[in-house]
Amino acid sequence: LQERGGNNSFTHEALTLKYKLDNQFELVFVVGFQKILTLTYVDKLIDDVHKEFRDKYRNEFQQKGTLGLLNGTFDFKDDFLRLLRDAEESSKVRAPTVMKTFEQSLKSQKTVKCMIETRGEKPKEKVKNKKSKGSKKEGTEAVAAPGKAPAGDKQSPAAGDREELTKDEILQKNREEFFRRHMKAGEKSSKSPKPEAQKEKGKKPRVWDLGNSNAKVLDYSNSATNGSAEACPVEEFDPDIALGDRNREPGRLYDLEYESDDEAEEEKVIPNPSKPSAKKGGLGGMFGMLKGLVGSKSLTRADMDPVLEKMKDHLIAKNVAAEIAVQLCESVAKKLEGKVMGTFTTVTSTVKQALQEALVQILQPQRRVDVLRDVMDAQRHRRPYVVTFCGVNGVGKSTNLAKISFWLIENGFSVLIAACDTFRAGAVEQLRTHTRRLNALHPPESHGGRTMVQLYEKGYGKDAAGIAMEAISYGRWGKRQRGDAGCGGTSCLRVVSSARNQGFDVVLVDTAGRMQDNAPLMTALAKLIAVNAPDLVLFVGEALVGNEAVDQLVKFNKALADHSMAQTPRLIDGIVLTKFDTIDDKVGAAISMTYITSKPIVFVGTGQTYCDLRSLNAKAVVAALMKA
Repeated sequence: LQERGGNNSFTHEALTLKYKLDNQFELVFVVGFQKILTLTYVDKLIDDVHKEFRDKYRNEFQQKGTLGLLNGTFDFKDDFLRLLRDAEESSKVRAPTVMKTFEQSLKSQKTVKCMIETRGEKPKEKVKNKKSKGSKKEGTEAVAAPGKAPAGDKQSPAAGDREELTKDEILQKNREEFFRRHMKAGEKSSKSPKPEAQKEKGKKPRVWDLGNSNAKVLDYSNSATNGSAEACPVEEFDPDIALGDRNREPGRLYDLEYESDDEAEEEKVIPNPSKPSAKKGGLGGMFGMLKGLVGSKSLTRADMDPVLEKMKDHLIAKNVAAEIAVQLCESVAKKLEGKVMGTFTTVTSTVKQALQEALVQILQPQRRVDVLRDVMDAQRHRRPYVVTFCGVNGVGKSTNLAKISFWLIENGFSVLIAACDTFRAGAVEQLRTHTRRLNALHPPESHGGRTMVQLYEKGYGKDAAGIAMEAISYGRWGKRQRGDAGCGGTSCLRVVSSARNQGFDVVLVDTAGRMQDNAPLMTALAKLIAVNAPDLVLFVGEALVGNEAVDQLVKFNKALADHSMAQTPRLIDGIVLTKFDTIDDKVGAAISMTYITSKPIVFVGTGQTYCDLRSLNAKAVVAALMKA
């Protein structure tokens, strides 16, 4: 109710609940009815019950308090039945809409003559419009160039002569004028100087500062390793560049941090010029200023509207979707309307405090995703924990998958990456490079000879759902047969033999990026999730988007629900928010995404190294959002 008070209805299975808030006495009036029924009198009923109940028990509320009355005995059943009867009767009494007679219609007022149209004659309205446009043009020309009046006088007899000419003569004259103009234009273009011929320059290869000039080292096109960790060449690179901060605690997921200036947020009291100032009135000016601060009245919608309008514009400027900003402000208004203000508080501070509380609650959904706890629970059941990543193109799914792999490895879990992006060129090679680097940072020697990360791939153009299923079955605990690995030939014999007595703790499924409007690709994603039933479905979205975040999440969830064959379809379980280091304090995408799905933001990507992964700190995000 607190963060979504703008919507006055809630649907649960076959029931619809409509509610109304009374903020003065802290009451919630709820009416429930079957969803399939279209009851037109529900809004009237809940308004009447609210008014009747308040008027009847107002004195008891003030003496005993709300809980004192509700915990005791009170009789309202007869009043409720009477109000329900009245509401039902009022909906029946409402007269049906009667069609207009011909005399009441606009057509009856037109004469027969005005409705007859002759061929070749244009409607009068259009002629009038053209005349008015022509008169405007003539007026502007007359104002802009008054000195050209004599030229117009000379041309006027020519226009008169043209009217006397036949159609063929007019056409001939128009053609001559047309050719004359084009001849003049050709002469002008021929007089223009020709540009000098540019000197031919050969294309020079670009040399990067930290790159390798040897092309053979960079050429992996002839590699027949197919992703096996031991057959790939060991890549030499600086671990400091890949890890970033070397002083961090290994395996720890740090909270997102944001520094806010509290001094800048202090409110300024602007004196009203219509009232006498403190200098003139002495104590009168001081008491006038205190009168605006002391909470002596209940808040009304008119008091809050100017503040809420500014808050709404502020939220939109911080990248919150416009629709969600309106709903948030509406929710805050319904929460505060009728509430008695505290002592020494202003309307602005009260509204701002309520909005901050609502934003913090939005960013802290009821279901919290604890990946490490869930992985350990899957270990006890001797099965891998499966995570599927989905999202639109270019948001950083593969990069953040590698970051999460590094975090899991540092917590002692082995990872199998399933390369299910069989569409984008270079997708498998990208994951192969990440696998090599992660194995170089955490070699098997440091983990008792156990390879901590492996890549399962089947190349390009294959069915992604089938590859994910094979990867999960390969990652299961227990014995495996020769040839179960995602790479054929003798290069995988050692991998299979070493994996016989151990399974992978986590399987991370990378999928191809797809736009939310692409129905065939969304159907394929729904099939992959329905067939493989992952433990966690993460939507990867970038923090740069505004209104697009709402469209993406709504359509992804809708596609997963529509194309799933199960009775209770799997939807998005959590969000990975990427590119958070590029937005400064415009953090509105976090609010938009969690508001739409009511799902938590599990990870936040803040950079390019493997250590640039954070957990969401709701208070830090709200502080950045409320910063002026």
